[in-house]
Amino acid sequence: MRRICLTLPTNRACPQTITAIGEEAAYAAAHFGVEAHLLILDSSDTATFTGHAGTVAALPQLPGVVVHHLDEAAQRAFLRRVIGGAGVAKPELMLDLMLPDGVSYGACTNRAFLIGAALGCESVHRRDSDSHYQTVDGEPVFPVHHELMSLGRPAAEAAPGVTENTLDPRHANKRVAMVGSSFVGELSVDIGEIRRLDPDVYYDVVSLWAPGDWSDSEKRALVDDSFRGAGSDTFVRDHATLTLVDPMRVDMCNISFHGVHESVPLPPATDTIGSDYFLIHLVHDAALPGVLHNRNIVNFYTAERRTDAGFIAYQTRFVKFFLSMLYFNHIYDRMTASGEALVDEQGHVRAGVIAEFARESTRLGQAENLQRLDRVDTAYRTLGGRYADFADHLATRRERLLDEARSDIEDFALLTEAWEPLIRASKDAGPLLTAGNPA
Repeated sequence: MRRICLTLPTNRACPQTITAIGEEAAYAAAHFGVEAHLLILDSSDTATFTGHAGTVAALPQLPGVVVHHLDEAAQRAFLRRVIGGAGVAKPELMLDLMLPDGVSYGACTNRAFLIGAALGCESVHRRDSDSHYQTVDGEPVFPVHHELMSLGRPAAEAAPGVTENTLDPRHANKRVAMVGSSFVGELSVDIGEIRRLDPDVYYDVVSLWAPGDWSDSEKRALVDDSFRGAGSDTFVRDHATLTLVDPMRVDMCNISFHGVHESVPLPPATDTIGSDYFLIHLVHDAALPGVLHNRNIVNFYTAERRTDAGFIAYQTRFVKFFLSMLYFNHIYDRMTASGEALVDEQGHVRAGVIAEFARESTRLGQAENLQRLDRVDTAYRTLGGRYADFADHLATRRERLLDEARSDIEDFALLTEAWEPLIRASKDAGPLLTAGNPA
Protein backbone atom coordinates (compact mmCIF):
# COMPACT_ATOMS: atom_id res chain seq x y z
CA MET A 1 0.00 0.00 0.00
CA ARG A 2 1.24 3.48 -0.90
CA ARG A 3 2.26 5.47 2.17
CA ILE A 4 2.18 9.24 2.44
CA CYS A 5 3.29 11.62 5.19
CA LEU A 6 0.88 14.47 5.92
CA THR A 7 2.81 16.71 8.29
CA LEU A 8 1.99 19.60 10.62
CA PRO A 9 4.96 21.33 12.29
CA THR A 10 3.87 23.57 15.16
CA ASN A 11 5.17 25.50 18.14
CA ARG A 12 1.83 26.99 19.17
CA ALA A 13 -1.61 25.88 20.31
CA CYS A 14 -3.61 24.68 17.30
CA PRO A 15 -6.16 22.02 18.33
CA GLN A 16 -8.60 23.02 15.57
CA THR A 17 -5.89 22.59 12.93
CA ILE A 18 -4.95 19.17 14.30
CA THR A 19 -8.58 18.06 14.10
CA ALA A 20 -8.90 19.42 10.56
CA ILE A 21 -5.70 17.82 9.27
CA GLY A 22 -6.84 14.56 10.87
CA GLU A 23 -9.92 14.82 8.67
CA GLU A 24 -7.69 15.41 5.65
CA ALA A 25 -5.68 12.28 6.46
CA ALA A 26 -8.93 10.31 6.73
CA TYR A 27 -10.04 11.71 3.36
CA ALA A 28 -6.77 10.61 1.76
CA ALA A 29 -7.07 7.07 3.12
CA ALA A 30 -10.76 6.70 2.23
CA HIS A 31 -10.65 8.19 -1.27
CA PHE A 32 -7.22 7.09 -2.50
CA GLY A 33 -6.55 3.88 -0.62
CA VAL A 34 -3.28 5.15 0.83
CA GLU A 35 -1.84 4.67 4.29
CA ALA A 36 -1.77 8.24 5.53
CA HIS A 37 0.77 8.93 8.28
CA LEU A 38 -0.26 12.11 10.07
CA LEU A 39 2.97 13.49 11.54
CA ILE A 40 2.64 16.28 14.10
CA LEU A 41 6.04 17.71 14.99
CA ASP A 42 5.29 19.59 18.19
CA SER A 43 7.76 22.09 19.63
CA SER A 44 5.17 23.64 21.93
CA ASP A 45 5.59 24.08 25.67
CA THR A 46 4.54 21.24 27.97
CA ALA A 47 1.03 22.50 28.67
CA THR A 48 0.29 23.08 24.98
CA PHE A 49 1.72 19.70 24.03
CA THR A 50 -0.49 18.04 26.62
CA GLY A 51 -3.52 19.79 25.19
CA HIS A 52 -2.55 18.68 21.70
CA ALA A 53 -2.15 15.11 22.95
CA GLY A 54 -5.77 15.23 24.11
CA THR A 55 -6.84 16.44 20.67
CA VAL A 56 -4.85 13.65 19.01
CA ALA A 57 -6.38 11.07 21.32
CA ALA A 58 -9.85 12.28 20.32
CA LEU A 59 -9.20 11.73 16.61
CA PRO A 60 -11.20 8.78 15.31
CA GLN A 61 -9.18 5.61 14.77
CA LEU A 62 -9.70 4.84 11.12
CA PRO A 63 -8.31 2.25 8.73
CA GLY A 64 -5.37 3.62 6.76
CA VAL A 65 -4.61 6.51 9.15
CA VAL A 66 -1.62 6.37 11.51
CA VAL A 67 -0.95 9.33 13.80
CA HIS A 68 2.47 10.30 15.18
CA HIS A 69 2.59 13.15 17.72
CA LEU A 70 6.21 13.84 18.61
CA ASP A 71 7.64 16.35 21.07
CA GLU A 72 11.18 17.63 20.63
CA ALA A 73 12.64 14.94 22.89
CA ALA A 74 11.24 12.21 20.64
CA GLN A 75 12.38 14.05 17.53
CA ARG A 76 15.88 14.44 18.97
CA ALA A 77 16.09 10.74 19.84
CA PHE A 78 15.13 9.87 16.27
CA LEU A 79 17.66 12.29 14.81
CA ARG A 80 20.50 11.02 16.98
CA ARG A 81 19.80 7.48 15.81
CA VAL A 82 19.72 8.46 12.14
CA ILE A 83 22.71 10.81 12.27
CA GLY A 84 24.71 8.08 14.00
CA GLY A 85 23.67 5.57 11.35
CA ALA A 86 24.56 7.96 8.52
CA GLY A 87 28.15 8.31 9.70
CA VAL A 88 28.29 11.96 8.66
CA ALA A 89 30.97 14.39 9.77
CA LYS A 90 30.22 16.74 12.67
CA PRO A 91 27.24 14.80 14.06
CA GLU A 92 26.51 17.33 16.81
CA LEU A 93 26.42 20.15 14.27
CA MET A 94 24.07 18.05 12.13
CA LEU A 95 21.78 17.63 15.12
CA ASP A 96 21.83 21.40 15.70
CA LEU A 97 20.97 22.03 12.04
CA MET A 98 18.10 19.55 12.17
CA LEU A 99 16.73 20.66 15.56
CA PRO A 100 18.06 24.13 16.39
CA ASP A 101 17.18 26.16 19.47
CA GLY A 102 15.66 28.97 17.38
CA VAL A 103 12.69 28.92 15.04
CA SER A 104 13.61 27.32 11.70
CA TYR A 105 10.96 26.79 9.05
CA GLY A 106 13.34 24.73 6.95
CA ALA A 107 14.60 22.51 9.78
CA CYS A 108 11.14 21.49 10.95
CA THR A 109 10.21 20.40 7.43
CA ASN A 110 13.55 18.61 7.01
CA ARG A 111 12.69 16.57 10.09
CA ALA A 112 9.43 15.60 8.42
CA PHE A 113 11.37 14.55 5.30
CA LEU A 114 13.61 12.21 7.32
CA ILE A 115 10.82 10.78 9.45
CA GLY A 116 8.67 10.30 6.36
CA ALA A 117 11.52 8.32 4.80
CA ALA A 118 11.82 6.19 7.94
CA LEU A 119 8.10 5.45 7.79
CA GLY A 120 8.36 4.34 4.19
CA CYS A 121 6.35 7.27 2.87
CA GLU A 122 6.94 8.16 -0.77
CA SER A 123 5.73 11.74 -0.46
CA VAL A 124 5.51 14.51 2.13
CA HIS A 125 2.53 16.91 2.29
CA ARG A 126 2.94 19.99 4.51
CA ARG A 127 0.36 22.17 6.22
CA ASP A 128 0.77 25.02 8.75
CA SER A 129 -0.76 25.63 12.16
CA ASP A 130 -1.87 29.19 11.35
CA SER A 131 -4.15 28.17 8.49
CA HIS A 132 -7.37 26.30 7.86
CA TYR A 133 -9.30 24.83 4.93
CA GLN A 134 -11.89 26.51 2.79
CA THR A 135 -15.32 24.93 2.79
CA VAL A 136 -18.05 24.47 0.19
CA ASP A 137 -21.54 23.71 1.46
CA GLY A 138 -19.98 22.98 4.85
CA GLU A 139 -17.48 20.47 3.48
CA PRO A 140 -13.72 21.19 3.69
CA VAL A 141 -11.79 21.46 0.44
CA PHE A 142 -8.70 19.30 1.00
CA PRO A 143 -5.55 19.95 -1.10
CA VAL A 144 -4.52 16.31 -0.70
CA HIS A 145 -7.12 15.46 -3.35
CA HIS A 146 -5.05 17.03 -6.15
CA GLU A 147 -1.79 15.96 -4.56
CA LEU A 148 -2.70 12.29 -4.70
CA MET A 149 -4.19 12.58 -8.16
CA SER A 150 -0.81 13.47 -9.64
CA LEU A 151 2.16 13.36 -7.28
CA GLY A 152 4.85 10.85 -8.24
CA ARG A 153 3.15 9.74 -11.44
CA PRO A 154 4.76 10.25 -14.85
CA ALA A 155 3.44 13.50 -16.26
CA ALA A 156 1.82 11.68 -19.18
CA GLU A 157 -0.20 9.56 -16.75
CA ALA A 158 -1.12 12.54 -14.58
CA ALA A 159 -2.36 14.60 -17.54
CA PRO A 160 -5.87 13.05 -17.76
CA GLY A 161 -6.52 14.01 -14.13
CA VAL A 162 -5.93 17.76 -14.50
CA THR A 163 -7.98 20.53 -16.04
CA GLU A 164 -5.21 22.00 -18.15
CA ASN A 165 -1.85 20.81 -19.44
CA THR A 166 0.74 23.41 -20.43
CA LEU A 167 3.74 21.12 -19.98
CA ASP A 168 6.09 20.71 -22.92
CA PRO A 169 5.67 17.14 -24.25
CA ARG A 170 9.40 16.50 -23.81
CA HIS A 171 8.77 16.38 -20.04
CA ALA A 172 6.00 13.78 -20.34
CA ASN A 173 8.05 10.87 -18.98
CA LYS A 174 9.28 12.75 -15.91
CA ARG A 175 7.49 12.15 -12.64
CA VAL A 176 5.44 14.91 -11.03
CA ALA A 177 7.74 16.18 -8.30
CA MET A 178 5.51 18.78 -6.65
CA VAL A 179 1.83 19.55 -6.30
CA GLY A 180 0.79 22.73 -4.57
CA SER A 181 -1.43 25.72 -4.30
CA SER A 182 -1.45 28.95 -2.36
CA PHE A 183 -3.56 30.69 0.26
CA VAL A 184 -6.26 33.29 0.67
CA GLY A 185 -6.78 35.64 3.58
CA GLU A 186 -4.03 37.57 5.34
CA LEU A 187 -0.72 38.32 3.64
CA SER A 188 1.75 35.48 4.13
CA VAL A 189 4.08 37.99 5.77
CA ASP A 190 2.65 40.21 8.52
CA ILE A 191 3.38 43.58 6.92
CA GLY A 192 -0.12 44.79 6.05
CA GLU A 193 0.22 47.52 8.67
CA ILE A 194 3.23 48.95 6.84
CA ARG A 195 1.21 49.15 3.62
CA ARG A 196 -1.60 50.93 5.45
CA LEU A 197 0.74 53.38 7.17
CA ASP A 198 2.78 54.34 4.12
CA PRO A 199 2.51 52.64 0.70
CA ASP A 200 5.80 54.19 -0.42
CA VAL A 201 7.65 52.76 2.55
CA TYR A 202 5.95 49.42 1.89
CA TYR A 203 7.39 49.45 -1.63
CA ASP A 204 10.85 50.42 -0.38
CA VAL A 205 10.85 47.58 2.14
CA VAL A 206 9.32 44.76 0.10
CA SER A 207 11.50 45.53 -2.93
CA LEU A 208 14.55 44.65 -0.83
CA TRP A 209 14.18 40.99 -1.66
CA ALA A 210 14.80 41.67 -5.35
CA PRO A 211 18.31 41.38 -6.80
CA GLY A 212 20.15 44.66 -6.48
CA ASP A 213 20.54 45.11 -10.25
CA TRP A 214 16.82 44.86 -11.07
CA SER A 215 15.08 47.86 -12.65
CA ASP A 216 12.43 49.88 -10.82
CA SER A 217 9.71 48.38 -13.02
CA GLU A 218 10.86 44.83 -12.24
CA LYS A 219 10.91 45.61 -8.53
CA ARG A 220 7.46 47.21 -8.72
CA ALA A 221 6.04 44.08 -10.35
CA LEU A 222 7.64 41.91 -7.66
CA VAL A 223 6.23 44.05 -4.86
CA ASP A 224 2.75 43.97 -6.37
CA ASP A 225 2.90 40.18 -6.52
CA SER A 226 4.59 39.51 -3.19
CA PHE A 227 3.05 37.75 -0.19
CA ARG A 228 -0.50 37.99 -1.56
CA GLY A 229 -1.07 34.37 -2.46
CA ALA A 230 -4.36 34.01 -4.32
CA GLY A 231 -5.68 37.22 -2.78
CA SER A 232 -9.34 36.97 -1.85
CA ASP A 233 -10.40 34.40 -4.46
CA THR A 234 -12.59 31.82 -2.77
CA PHE A 235 -12.96 28.27 -4.03
CA VAL A 236 -15.83 27.61 -6.43
CA ARG A 237 -14.75 24.65 -8.55
CA ASP A 238 -11.58 22.65 -9.10
CA HIS A 239 -8.93 23.70 -11.56
CA ALA A 240 -5.52 22.02 -11.80
CA THR A 241 -2.73 22.70 -14.28
CA LEU A 242 0.12 20.34 -15.17
CA THR A 243 3.06 22.65 -15.76
CA LEU A 244 6.44 23.90 -14.59
CA VAL A 245 5.02 25.62 -11.51
CA ASP A 246 5.85 29.29 -11.00
CA PRO A 247 7.31 29.56 -7.47
CA MET A 248 5.26 32.73 -6.87
CA ARG A 249 2.02 30.77 -7.24
CA VAL A 250 2.44 28.26 -4.40
CA ASP A 251 3.02 28.44 -0.66
CA MET A 252 4.62 26.11 1.87
CA CYS A 253 1.39 25.85 3.86
CA ASN A 254 -0.11 24.02 0.88
CA ILE A 255 2.59 21.91 -0.74
CA SER A 256 3.65 18.33 -1.39
CA PHE A 257 6.87 16.79 -2.73
CA HIS A 258 7.85 13.50 -4.30
CA GLY A 259 11.49 12.48 -4.78
CA VAL A 260 13.11 15.90 -4.79
CA HIS A 261 12.93 16.25 -0.99
CA GLU A 262 15.07 13.11 -0.66
CA SER A 263 17.81 14.64 -2.83
CA VAL A 264 18.12 18.14 -1.37
CA PRO A 265 17.02 19.49 2.04
CA LEU A 266 15.59 22.88 2.83
CA PRO A 267 17.96 25.55 4.16
CA PRO A 268 18.03 25.18 7.98
CA ALA A 269 18.40 28.92 8.68
CA THR A 270 17.04 30.06 12.03
CA ASP A 271 14.76 33.05 12.56
CA THR A 272 14.42 33.65 8.82
CA ILE A 273 11.07 33.65 7.04
CA GLY A 274 11.08 32.17 3.56
CA SER A 275 13.94 29.80 4.34
CA ASP A 276 11.69 26.83 3.56
CA TYR A 277 10.83 27.79 -0.05
CA PHE A 278 13.99 26.52 -1.73
CA LEU A 279 12.63 23.28 -3.18
CA ILE A 280 9.81 25.16 -4.90
CA HIS A 281 12.44 27.07 -6.89
CA LEU A 282 14.52 23.95 -7.47
CA VAL A 283 11.60 21.99 -8.93
CA HIS A 284 10.87 24.82 -11.36
CA ASP A 285 14.45 25.52 -12.40
CA ALA A 286 15.27 21.83 -12.91
CA ALA A 287 12.23 21.56 -15.22
CA LEU A 288 10.55 18.94 -13.06
CA PRO A 289 6.80 18.61 -13.67
CA GLY A 290 4.38 19.97 -11.12
CA VAL A 291 0.69 20.56 -10.69
CA LEU A 292 -0.74 23.91 -9.62
CA HIS A 293 -4.29 23.64 -8.26
CA ASN A 294 -6.75 26.06 -6.68
CA ARG A 295 -7.66 24.42 -3.36
CA ASN A 296 -6.14 27.39 -1.55
CA ILE A 297 -5.76 27.29 2.22
CA VAL A 298 -6.95 30.18 4.42
CA ASN A 299 -4.08 32.01 6.15
CA PHE A 300 -4.57 33.87 9.43
CA TYR A 301 -2.39 35.50 12.09
CA THR A 302 -1.99 34.28 15.65
CA ALA A 303 -2.15 36.66 18.59
CA GLU A 304 1.47 36.07 19.62
CA ARG A 305 3.00 38.19 16.87
CA ARG A 306 0.88 41.16 18.01
CA THR A 307 2.77 41.31 21.32
CA ASP A 308 5.86 43.50 21.68
CA ALA A 309 8.16 40.47 21.87
CA GLY A 310 6.38 38.78 18.99
CA PHE A 311 6.68 41.92 16.86
CA ILE A 312 10.44 42.17 17.39
CA ALA A 313 10.94 38.46 16.71
CA TYR A 314 8.88 38.56 13.53
CA GLN A 315 10.47 41.71 12.14
CA THR A 316 13.90 40.21 12.81
CA ARG A 317 12.94 37.14 10.76
CA PHE A 318 11.71 39.48 8.04
CA VAL A 319 15.01 41.39 7.91
CA LYS A 320 16.99 38.15 7.87
CA PHE A 321 14.91 37.08 4.89
CA PHE A 322 16.14 40.15 2.99
CA LEU A 323 19.73 39.43 3.93
CA SER A 324 19.40 35.80 2.84
CA MET A 325 18.33 36.92 -0.62
CA LEU A 326 21.85 38.14 -1.43
CA TYR A 327 22.82 34.47 -1.45
CA PHE A 328 19.63 32.87 -2.71
CA ASN A 329 19.36 35.21 -5.69
CA HIS A 330 22.84 34.06 -6.73
CA ILE A 331 21.90 30.39 -6.23
CA TYR A 332 18.64 30.83 -8.16
CA ASP A 333 20.48 32.49 -11.04
CA ARG A 334 22.91 29.58 -11.20
CA MET A 335 20.06 27.06 -11.06
CA THR A 336 18.18 28.86 -13.82
CA ALA A 337 21.27 28.81 -16.02
CA SER A 338 21.82 25.10 -15.35
CA GLY A 339 18.21 24.09 -16.01
CA GLU A 340 17.73 20.40 -16.70
CA ALA A 341 21.42 19.75 -16.08
CA LEU A 342 20.53 19.95 -12.38
CA VAL A 343 19.08 16.44 -12.75
CA ASP A 344 21.00 13.24 -13.54
CA GLU A 345 20.03 10.45 -15.93
CA GLN A 346 17.96 8.74 -13.24
CA GLY A 347 15.93 11.88 -12.60
CA HIS A 348 17.61 12.73 -9.29
CA VAL A 349 18.73 16.26 -8.49
CA ARG A 350 22.51 16.61 -8.38
CA ALA A 351 22.86 17.63 -4.74
CA GLY A 352 26.58 18.33 -5.09
CA VAL A 353 25.87 20.98 -7.70
CA ILE A 354 23.41 22.73 -5.37
CA ALA A 355 25.93 22.62 -2.52
CA GLU A 356 28.57 24.17 -4.76
CA PHE A 357 26.23 26.98 -5.81
CA ALA A 358 25.58 27.69 -2.14
CA ARG A 359 29.29 27.80 -1.34
CA GLU A 360 29.92 30.11 -4.29
CA SER A 361 27.34 32.53 -2.94
CA THR A 362 29.08 32.84 0.42
CA ARG A 363 32.04 34.46 -1.33
CA LEU A 364 29.91 37.44 -2.38
CA GLY A 365 30.67 40.84 -0.88
CA GLN A 366 28.43 42.37 1.77
CA ALA A 367 27.82 45.76 0.14
CA GLU A 368 24.32 44.85 -1.07
CA ASN A 369 23.30 43.64 2.38
CA LEU A 370 24.70 46.73 4.04
CA GLN A 371 22.48 48.77 1.75
CA ARG A 372 19.51 46.59 2.69
CA LEU A 373 20.08 47.26 6.37
CA ASP A 374 20.45 50.99 5.74
CA ARG A 375 17.19 51.09 3.77
CA VAL A 376 15.29 49.14 6.43
CA ASP A 377 16.60 51.55 9.05
CA THR A 378 15.45 54.59 7.05
CA ALA A 379 12.06 53.06 6.24
CA TYR A 380 11.25 52.00 9.79
CA ARG A 381 12.31 55.33 11.26
CA THR A 382 9.99 57.00 8.74
CA LEU A 383 7.11 54.88 10.06
CA GLY A 384 7.92 55.83 13.65
CA GLY A 385 6.46 54.25 16.77
CA ARG A 386 7.32 50.60 17.34
CA TYR A 387 8.99 50.46 13.92
CA ALA A 388 11.45 53.16 14.97
CA ASP A 389 12.04 51.25 18.20
CA PHE A 390 12.78 48.15 16.14
CA ALA A 391 15.24 50.17 14.03
CA ASP A 392 17.09 51.00 17.27
CA HIS A 393 17.11 47.29 18.14
CA LEU A 394 18.34 46.40 14.66
CA ALA A 395 21.18 48.92 14.80
CA THR A 396 22.77 46.99 17.67
CA ARG A 397 22.72 43.68 15.74
CA ARG A 398 23.88 44.64 12.25
CA GLU A 399 27.20 42.78 12.20
CA ARG A 400 25.71 39.74 13.89
CA LEU A 401 22.88 39.51 11.37
CA LEU A 402 25.27 39.87 8.44
CA ASP A 403 27.41 37.04 9.79
CA GLU A 404 24.39 34.84 10.51
CA ALA A 405 23.02 35.26 6.99
CA ARG A 406 26.28 34.07 5.49
CA SER A 407 26.80 31.20 7.95
CA ASP A 408 23.23 30.02 7.33
CA ILE A 409 24.16 29.39 3.69
CA GLU A 410 27.36 27.62 4.69
CA ASP A 411 25.25 25.37 6.91
CA PHE A 412 22.88 24.72 4.01
CA ALA A 413 25.77 23.58 1.81
CA LEU A 414 27.04 21.28 4.56
CA LEU A 415 23.60 19.76 5.18
CA THR A 416 23.03 19.28 1.45
CA GLU A 417 26.24 17.27 1.20
CA ALA A 418 25.11 15.10 4.12
CA TRP A 419 21.51 14.73 3.00
CA GLU A 420 21.78 11.57 0.90
CA PRO A 421 23.43 9.59 3.73
CA LEU A 422 20.82 10.90 6.19
CA ILE A 423 17.94 9.86 3.95
CA ARG A 424 19.55 6.47 3.34
CA ALA A 425 20.08 5.94 7.08
CA SER A 426 16.44 6.84 7.73
CA LYS A 427 15.24 4.29 5.20
CA ASP A 428 17.67 1.61 6.36
CA ALA A 429 16.53 2.08 9.95
CA GLY A 430 13.00 1.19 8.91
CA PRO A 431 9.83 2.44 10.62
CA LEU A 432 11.39 3.78 13.81
CA LEU A 433 8.12 5.24 14.95
CA THR A 434 4.98 3.62 16.18
CA ALA A 435 1.80 5.64 16.50
CA GLY A 436 2.88 8.64 18.51
CA ASN A 437 6.12 7.27 19.99
CA PRO A 438 9.70 6.53 18.96
CA ALA A 439 10.48 2.84 18.71
